[in-house]
Formats: sequence, structure tokens, C-alpha cells
Amino acid sequence: MIDSFIRVGAATPEVKVADTVFNATRIIEAAKKAADRDCGILVFPELSVTGYTCGDLFLQSALLDAAKDALLRIVSETEDLDLVLIVGLPVKYGGKLYNCAAVIYQGDIIGLVPKQNIPNYSEFYEMRYFTPFEGKELLMLDGFMEDETVDFGPAVFECGGVRFAVEICEDLWVPKSPSVRYAEHGAEIIFNLSCSDEVIGKAEFRRNLVASQSAKLVAAYVYADAGLGESTTDMVFAGHNIIAENGKVLAESKKFEGGIIYGDIDLERLSNERKRMNTFKMKTTGDDYINNLSFDCEFPDIEIERHIAKTPFVPEDRKDLAQRCEDILNMQAAGLYTRMSKIGSKKAVIGLSGGLDSTLALIVTVHAFDRLGLPRDGIIAITMPGFGTTSRTKNNSMRLAEEYGCTLREISISDAVNQHFKDIGHDPEVRDITYENSQARERTQILMDVANQEGGLVVGTGDLSELALGWATYNGDHMSMYGVNASIPKTLVRHLVSYEAERTASISQTLSKALDDIVATPVSPELLPPTEDGQISQKTEEQVGPYELHDFFLYYFVRCGFAPSKIYRLAQIAFDGAYDDNTIYKWEETFIKRFFAQQFKRSCLPDGPKVGTVTLSPRGDWRMPSDASRNIWLEDLQTVKE
Repeated sequence: MIDSFIRVGAATPEVKVADTVFNATRIIEAAKKAADRDCGILVFPELSVTGYTCGDLFLQSALLDAAKDALLRIVSETEDLDLVLIVGLPVKYGGKLYNCAAVIYQGDIIGLVPKQNIPNYSEFYEMRYFTPFEGKELLMLDGFMEDETVDFGPAVFECGGVRFAVEICEDLWVPKSPSVRYAEHGAEIIFNLSCSDEVIGKAEFRRNLVASQSAKLVAAYVYADAGLGESTTDMVFAGHNIIAENGKVLAESKKFEGGIIYGDIDLERLSNERKRMNTFKMKTTGDDYINNLSFDCEFPDIEIERHIAKTPFVPEDRKDLAQRCEDILNMQAAGLYTRMSKIGSKKAVIGLSGGLDSTLALIVTVHAFDRLGLPRDGIIAITMPGFGTTSRTKNNSMRLAEEYGCTLREISISDAVNQHFKDIGHDPEVRDITYENSQARERTQILMDVANQEGGLVVGTGDLSELALGWATYNGDHMSMYGVNASIPKTLVRHLVSYEAERTASISQTLSKALDDIVATPVSPELLPPTEDGQISQKTEEQVGPYELHDFFLYYFVRCGFAPSKIYRLAQIAFDGAYDDNTIYKWEETFIKRFFAQQFKRSCLPDGPKVGTVTLSPRGDWRMPSDASRNIWLEDLQTVKE
């Protein structure tokens, strides 16, 4: 498996009730289609060999014998497929009848898993035929497959580096599902053979149940539902198949259509998430130890068909994005107004540059002041033009302050920085790091001192992407009294400012247009003189790379713990030709080098609210030595060129 991806499927072929020959044929046909798609494991609905709605026919020996014969036919006619099949049928054992799932691979029945929770309420009356399996031990079924015995009972199956388990329909709906125990014993994928009838509102409940179970178990959950062909005497069945991974639905069938859905499961992501969560308890010994059935198989390498979002921090659905922006602004504002109320501060100081980050910080501060009932003129917005300031950014910053009703102060830093150059003996014609950082530190000094004058709090503007790359001046814009943007990546900053522009359009066109222009302005610290025609000469993304790439690298590096080679391949899929391979490689290499080299800046960050699942606060999610070696990660990235 390349990058630990395996393709799984959930199939709902047409059935004919009690026609095991017809049903076996449809199962075999679906299996061959799935194998052609490089599917590794395919699950069918509950009692798919006979149909679920056979009623008292389940008590007929003729049907049970036909079901066994159909299963053996399926085993025989799929033995050349590189595919694990999971099908449902009734099985007689010890004088009782069980609703079972058969796990099949290349001519063998690996195991029979009986249903543990039998519904006998409302429209369900399975207890009339089936016995719930209540044991924990793995039993042996003799005579089912010529001279061979077949393992019978609950188990975790292991093959080809994958651990999976099976439960059947109602097993999912009970308070303590068997899948909980399976996951505790290492199962990463749970397959469910189901026959859930369709009533109004049930589909949404079912979808939420499957998604939440996958999140709770930190697993993938593959749900195959019965569909067309089942008896409609009292119920209808929609074939509502669902594949979820750690709370996210990857694939879902349209109801009443049947067919096969596929999902590419990222096993490494599940493993890393379980490893990260110390509350996810694994059991390997003790009275509750579960059976393990291992068999040899090799799953095919797949070309990933799973959707990989270019912007993992930003919802792709416009409706979801608007709600996300509103929630984030409220969270940022809550962090700030709580801090201000606790320390008794009624004023805030912000360095307003006319760029994205300081604009977002101002928006958040306005929200916080409104929540506290404080007058907005207590927000002291300071524009500090220097050697690289353009009229575009300066004018936008002034418009923002005026439209929001803040106190605007303009303090030029040019004279102070030139004096500083004299003091340290630096030639101002040498446009090096000293030339740039002297300006950033002078601005921070002004903000801190004005905050002392006013009894206010300096609101930081730096964002998560800049912290990851170390694109901040140490003890300059790197420092503040509260960093409201500390966990907001640059790709999300853009959307938050755009959301505010849209939200304020009906209130002030001047404000809305200024916000839109800020979003359209190239990202720049404006520390180098502008071009002859007054345009920004220093564009950040030309120097360190596109932020959409860096945010992509950051998410999968920190949140998922993936190796650089895997992140590179995921980026190829996500950006789909928007960047060529050399460009992705170049900027990922830059990301790794800067991320390791700049940790010392992150080790002493100001306080700031965690908003998303990725943050680099040394007091929260990310603890890393400042002098760690980056060699392993660079060497891994180099393997993509081999």
C-alpha cells in the first residue's frame, strides 16, 4: 500500500428474496467490478446471500442449505480475485441459527462472525429466527467447508498490514457496540452489514451515527445497507451506503440506487491520531482479550481517488465557510475580551499596516470592544509609515480606523530608525536583515510604549503561517501582549477579512471596499522601498513561497504527522497541476528548513487563543526543541526524486 492508503467498498446489488443463486451471481459480479477498481475489501448488506426479508423461510432447511451452497460458490468463483469479501447469510451452529457475516479471501472462508444484538421491536422480529451470540471465545464450525473447520465468533482480522472487524446492523445502534471492543484491540476499519429500512428522518440519523462512531473509535466505518429487491410487504429499503473516517463522511450512496461506493482510507492518519490521543486505550491482554485471525494477503497499490482539499483549514462549502468565519471571529474576540476584562484594561493598541493580519486583528478587537460595551475610540490604531510603506496600504489602514470609529495615530518611524542606524553604525543603503528588522522592532517599541501611556494592551497581529515559517522579527512583530491571530493560518485570514467585507457592505461601502482591497493587496512586510511607481516591491510569497502550499504542508506535518514524501504526493493530488512537481518540492523543502530553524521564535510566543486543531503554542499543542535536526525530514523528501 502506497502511503498506507487502502480502497474499501460497500456494495448493494439487487436481490431476490430466497433466491440464493440469483443473489450469489450478483455478489460475484459486484466483487469482480470492485477488484477491477483495486478495491481491497468489499462488504455487502446483512443476509445478502438470502435476502433479509425471508421471514419464516429462515427456519426452512432448504433455504439454509441453499445459502451454504451459494456461499461456497462465491468462495470458489472469487478465488482468483485479490479482494477480501464480506457477505451475509444465516448459519446453523450448535442447534441454533445465527445471522452471520462470512469473511472470504481467495478460496477460503477466513471466519464467520455472528450478530450479537438481535432487534425484536417495532418492525423487527429477528428473535423469531436468530439467536444472539453472547460468547467471547472463537469457536470451530465443522463440516461447513468440506473437511476444513471454520472459525466462528467475534474476531479482529489481520492481513496485509490492515486490521479490521465486522459487526452486523443492530450491533451499531446499541449503547455498547462490539466495534468499541474491536477498536480497543486494534481494528482500524469496521465493516457493517446492515438491513436498515427507510423511514422519514432515518437517513440523517444513520449518517450521523456512522460518522460519530468512526470519530469515537478513531477508525474508518464502512456501512453496507440492503436495497432494492428486499420484500416491501411492510418496509422499504434504500441501499444507503456510507463510508466514514474519523468523523468525516468520505462517500455516500444515493438512496434507492444500489451499486458500489468506494473510499480510500488513510490508515496512517488513523494510527497517528490514536497514537496522539493518550485517552485512546488499547488492550492486548486480560479477560477481555479478543480473538485475532491472521491470514496472508497483499492489498493493491492504488492511485488515490479520495478528495484532498487544497485548503485544509478552509471549508470548501460556501455556506459552511460563512458559519465558520462567524464562529472563529467570535472565538478570537472571546479570548481578547476575556483577557481585557480580567486585567481591567479598557484600551487596546494595534499597529495598523493596511495588510491582512493587522486588519483581522482590528476586526477582532472591534468585536471584543462591542461585546464589552466599550467605546471604539478606546482602540488606538497606530499607522507607522516607514521606508517601504505605500500609499495604498497607508490609506487603507486610515480608512479602516476611521470607519470603525477607532482613535487613529500616525507615527513615522523613519527618523527614529535612521538615528538607530547611526547609533549602531549601519549604512542605510545596505538593505539587509538589519535594515528590515530595525524597522519592525522600532514599531513594536512604539506600540509597547503607547500601551504603557494609555494603560492599554498591545494586540498582536502575526498569524499561524508566519509562526510556522518564522516570518516574523524576533522581539519585533513577533511580540505582543495578546496574539489574537496566533492559530489562524494565512489562507483562513483572507476568508475572514473577506467575510467581514461582505458582512459590512450594507453598513459602510467605504469600509467594505477597503477590506476587499486589503484582501487583493500582495502580502508584504513593506520593509524595502517601493518601486518607482509607488507599488509594493517586497512580496512575501515570492520570497518564501505561496501560503496555500505552506498551509497545506503545515496541516499535514503538524496535525497528521505525515512524512514529507507523503505530504508531497498529497499536494500533487490536491493542487492537480496548479504547481508543477519541482515547485511543490522547492517550497516544501523551504518549509521544512524554516520550520526547524525558526522554532526558537515559537518557544516564547505571547498568549493567544487556540481556534483550530493546529496551533504552535509551546503551552499547548506543539513542544519542540529549538535545536532539533531536520535531516531525517529532508532525506525523506528527497526519496520522491529517486
